Amino acid sequence: MMEGQVFDIEVKLFIEAVFMKYKYDFRQYSLASVKRRLSNALITHNIKTISALQEKVLHEPEFFTAILQHMTISTTEMFRDPLYFKAFREKVVPYLKSYPSIKIWVAGCSTGEEAYSFAIILKEEGLLERVMIYATDINPLSLERAQQGIYRLEDIKKYTQNYQEAGGLHSFTNYYTADYNAAAIDPSLKKSIIFADHSLATDSVFSEMQFVSCRNVLIYFDKKLQNRAITLFHDSLSIKGFLGIGSKESLKFSSMSSAFEPWANNERIYRKLK
Repeated sequence: MMEGQVFDIEVKLFIEAVFMKYKYDFRQYSLASVKRRLSNALITHNIKTISALQEKVLHEPEFFTAILQHMTISTTEMFRDPLYFKAFREKVVPYLKSYPSIKIWVAGCSTGEEAYSFAIILKEEGLLERVMIYATDINPLSLERAQQGIYRLEDIKKYTQNYQEAGGLHSFTNYYTADYNAAAIDPSLKKSIIFADHSLATDSVFSEMQFVSCRNVLIYFDKKLQNRAITLFHDSLSIKGFLGIGSKESLKFSSMSSAFEPWANNERIYRKLK
């Protein structure tokens, strides 16, 4: 049997073992993405085979936490793709203002930057007091960092630029306190955010959301899991609610494409039809 075939078999067995032992379900993630991430894990931890990695993961739960960082790694920043957040402010917020209370779900929130970005916009628009943001992820260490809201000072310059390009109304310095090499998010922004564990592969809907944002997550799923996630978002949204996805993602070929209309097409924001 060819080396590549053996590797593929090991990866599939590893994914199944992780699900059986830890209930983390990567079985419908893109196989190419999982293989790439596990290959990086082998190099990082100086382990020769996926089978050896599996043995260590099954017998050392703390080691699995380290491997989970490889499997769920994501690139994020505050106001990433600024035009997306500008479109949210200009094309979605006016509709949110008609609701006495507003619920937003940031799915796959990673270390929290996107959730805080929405909180800043909603604060500037005078809505934060009636908003609850549910920010979810499957990675416990990412959620812990998100709750802390402490980011590298060297990243703040980029975040500031993004904020300005997203149509920020004030100085970005209003929203953090700098100390040595770190920047701590203004605690007032945290009051409207609930960080929680949630898997798009296995968990159920949130109810009556006015806006769902899930960006640069669907690209790591196979078609079946993409459809599950989009159906989950649809069922979580209130009538005429909004869905935002990543710049390289689309609803066009999903089973739910007819259930949404483009709202800010270039920025990948859609509105639920019914």
